[in-house]
Amino acid sequence: MSNAPVPYETTIHVRDHCLCLAVQRAARALARRFDEALKPVGLTSGQFSLLMSLNRPEPPTLGAVASLLAMDRTTLTANLKPLQRQGFIIVGVDPSDRRGRRLSLTDSGRETLARAVPIWVATHGGIDDDLATAGVADPRPALLALHTP
Repeated sequence: MSNAPVPYETTIHVRDHCLCLAVQRAARALARRFDEALKPVGLTSGQFSLLMSLNRPEPPTLGAVASLLAMDRTTLTANLKPLQRQGFIIVGVDPSDRRGRRLSLTDSGRETLARAVPIWVATHGGIDDDLATAGVADPRPALLALHTP
């Protein structure tokens, strides 16, 4: 392996051209904006997404939620614990496979989610307006193309 230093010009090039860095920075900025907006209902942006992913007619499996949120199961399990402590979700045994787990919203979780949705709608609308003002077309198709197999 070479121990040659990477030129500073390369650092600048990566900073200005790296899609991964750009998406990470944008994701952090969006998360901070939603975190601040959702504070009054006691949720973070990640918790909102997790609760929303459970809002289904039938309780999803841990694996289905992990896949939807693009998380590994260990990370998802860690993110579920605070929501369990708050009484927003229940982790139950999957009746069709006793080794599996199904995730359900509690009444409190559904109520909190219902209070959070108008905040999400308003915040999201503001972000869409900001993007339109900046002349940015809808970024969703491009972002979806990056994670669609």
